[in-house]
Amino acid sequence: MAIEEGKAAPAFTLNDTDGNKVALKDFRGQNVIVYFYPKDDTPGCTKQACGFRDLKKQYAKLDTVVLGISPDDEESHKKFVKKYKLPFTLLCDPKKKVMEKYGAWGEKMMYGKKTIGVIRSTVWVGPNGKVVKHWRKVPKAADHPQKVLEQLTAAQE
Repeated sequence: MAIEEGKAAPAFTLNDTDGNKVALKDFRGQNVIVYFYPKDDTPGCTKQACGFRDLKKQYAKLDTVVLGISPDDEESHKKFVKKYKLPFTLLCDPKKKVMEKYGAWGEKMMYGKKTIGVIRSTVWVGPNGKVVKHWRKVPKAADHPQKVLEQLTAAQE
């Protein structure tokens, strides 16, 4: 299933760090940034997560929730959240079903070789549940949270 801007975002329900079920529909009426990343506590993923953390207040002013999704389990997420004081929800997708729906799992280039894995990408879901923007491949994890914030801010003006 391809993610299309202007179309309804695929529904999902995943476990958070405490095993609670979190559904996309729980955030209806707010902007939701759903970002997909390969692995907790790795260099690029840490920079990206800390970027979203450091911009938390700006995102909150724009009534925006950030959700991070990776194949990692609850325990891995708990350690990652604690170590970097991440103030947003991380969700577990060990079977990669949501990642597949969102085009965040598949063939990619890594160090010049084709491989199958998590495609670092982000989807902005608007308050109405429709996809506003889809960043299919995020080239620079560290810069991405700022770029997303800039798009959100521009849309509010």
